[in-house]
Amino acid sequence: MPPGNLPAPMSSRVALLAAGLLLWTGLRARTESTPGTPDTGPALRPRPFAITGADRSHWAFVPVRAPATPAGSHPVDHLLAARWAAGGLRPNPPATPREQVRRAHLDLWGLPPAPEVVAEFERHPTDEAWARLVDRLLASPHYGERWGRHWLDLVRYAESNGYERDGPKPHAWRYRDYVRESLDADKPYDRFVREQIAGDELAEAAIASEPTLGPDGRQALIATGFHRLHVWDDEPDDTAAAEYDDLDDVIHTTGTAFLGLTIGCARCHDHKFDPIAQADYYSMLAFFRNLDAYGRQHTGGGGRGTGRITRPLASDAEWAAWRTRQDTRLAALRRQVAQAPDAGAKRAAEAGLKQAEAEDPPFGMALAATETGSDPRPTRILLRGDVRSPGPEVSPAFPAIFGLRPPMPPSRPAGAPSTGRRRQLADWIADRSNPLTARVIANRVWLHHFGAGLVPTPDDFGLTGLPPTHPELLDHLAAELMDRGWRLKALHRHVMTSRAYRMSSRTPAGTGPGDRRGGRAAGLAPESAPGRPLLRRLDAEAIRDSILAVSGRLNPARGGPSVFPTLPPEVHTTQDSAGKGWQDSPPDEQDRRSVYLVVKRALRVPLLECFDGANPTAPTGLRPRTTVAPQALMLLNDPWMAAQADAFARRVAREAGPDPDRRIDRAFALALQRAPDAAERRAARRLLRDQAADAAPSVLRPAVDSRHRALASLCRGLLNLNEFLVSE
Repeated sequence: MPPGNLPAPMSSRVALLAAGLLLWTGLRARTESTPGTPDTGPALRPRPFAITGADRSHWAFVPVRAPATPAGSHPVDHLLAARWAAGGLRPNPPATPREQVRRAHLDLWGLPPAPEVVAEFERHPTDEAWARLVDRLLASPHYGERWGRHWLDLVRYAESNGYERDGPKPHAWRYRDYVRESLDADKPYDRFVREQIAGDELAEAAIASEPTLGPDGRQALIATGFHRLHVWDDEPDDTAAAEYDDLDDVIHTTGTAFLGLTIGCARCHDHKFDPIAQADYYSMLAFFRNLDAYGRQHTGGGGRGTGRITRPLASDAEWAAWRTRQDTRLAALRRQVAQAPDAGAKRAAEAGLKQAEAEDPPFGMALAATETGSDPRPTRILLRGDVRSPGPEVSPAFPAIFGLRPPMPPSRPAGAPSTGRRRQLADWIADRSNPLTARVIANRVWLHHFGAGLVPTPDDFGLTGLPPTHPELLDHLAAELMDRGWRLKALHRHVMTSRAYRMSSRTPAGTGPGDRRGGRAAGLAPESAPGRPLLRRLDAEAIRDSILAVSGRLNPARGGPSVFPTLPPEVHTTQDSAGKGWQDSPPDEQDRRSVYLVVKRALRVPLLECFDGANPTAPTGLRPRTTVAPQALMLLNDPWMAAQADAFARRVAREAGPDPDRRIDRAFALALQRAPDAAERRAARRLLRDQAADAAPSVLRPAVDSRHRALASLCRGLLNLNEFLVSE
């Protein structure tokens, strides 16, 4: 998108508003009924609850059927072409080589490409060069950082509990690193699913028998942090009801993230629209019933004590050996305290004891699931969802719509640490025969590459969601994923090597019905024609990370405990958090990628919140994209933005030297991966001249400073352009 006359950031924001309006109206048009047809929405289910033939034939509940495609053509392009032809549409022309490279980098890395990478592809824009580029992007650790954030949205990842005190979730960052590392390693998606639901049960034999727990066992334990990420009220009005609230959060997230179903709607009554009975809800809850609650019930008021929410990343033998050594050490320190000859020695001994008691074992701890044992606790249907009105007892079972028998009770050895039920659930969700799992994740991959899902409601494949626009293509992608060993990188590669992915986001006139000339006027691809990439604003993390990358300040360090950015005092006053668990990280640490920033439910990072970062209280498969005045004000006036523009200017001066034209060229290349056109160059020259003149040199403000301030102003203007902030 041409930026117009520099530096006109406010006019750029108007352009962004227009683009947002087009996307909004496209979505509105797509979801409205055909003219003349009343939009009554999904029909309420009749009572009493019964599963009908229409329920069984709903597209999401029938098996995945891969359509046949001719040899020699890309299946994605073949299936899209057939669909477009039926609707009287034609494909868009190819995007420019620069747009293709920029789109691929922003999709897979959340970072803009280096200008040299764009220039190289522009010289040789062949299919072979494109395939090599995609493979290089997928092989980089940046891929896990980018796509890990998409998954964290789905599991409502946060490192605090919410509510008034918003206390910390210990070691939650390990789950974030597990997600990133799993995606980087291209772990099969079915294994990824199983580990999060039942990783402790998968690793049970290794924990019990191995002298040292290996990497796979450690990862499986960390993955079960999935069950601990929910909001937790440490002082509820009713502790028994609060325990079911926690389980409801787990069921709701499991249904949304893995199955694309709103199972949680059946907690208090039969689902009003989908074929999910209240009995189905509690039969699903029975799989999780033996999880040791995050907060344990007790009487007498005063809130809930914390349950067993962390686990050692070790085998039983390792844990027992360390506990023996630690108990011996602590006993010796306590004797030192008791036998201290004077007050000073006693204080020193007490300090040593306190430090030793707080130490984690050398193999680390993780926020993870633990069960109360192998004897399952009973699960009853709660009438109207009220914990004080228990109804009939139910056993673990899958929703009846899938037509499966309830699983047999697992055979468990005496003294087993869990019931084995969650593994049964995990095996069903990750099975090829499940009609939802592969479709749901394939649709999410398409969504993040094209800007709109083949199923426009990615978290709801039920009767209240919208049907797929290209059902054959959705089934092809789902089957492709499973046939390639559930490898997500193979699915990315398959989608990105299609002609459809490399199309322009602009639809020229004459490519479809709509006006008297036989086509739409040139403009953005409408959301009513999925399969054409949409021009869309970057999400919050990609905006921040792209700014850091262009300024040259991005710290490439990966993993480890989260980073606490410096926030304005007025932000801290909203939660009285300054110094209370929020200790600012060192400045260079604060320049790490946004996925490593701490996620505190009651105190979100303003830049990420302003640009529609995911709400960590509920699963988010599709973020809203708002266009509001604070976004422009943030990018123009925030002190952090001023610091990044200053660093960007210093980088440009260092790499381009003193010549103004070379500086202009380098600034455009770094920010936009292209050279300025004649009008942009004139505007940039004028800006540098006028800004330097306005800051007349003096003894306290030498001329070199005025030139730097002028260059920083140009750099800030570039960082405010739509062209910088969108993926074309």
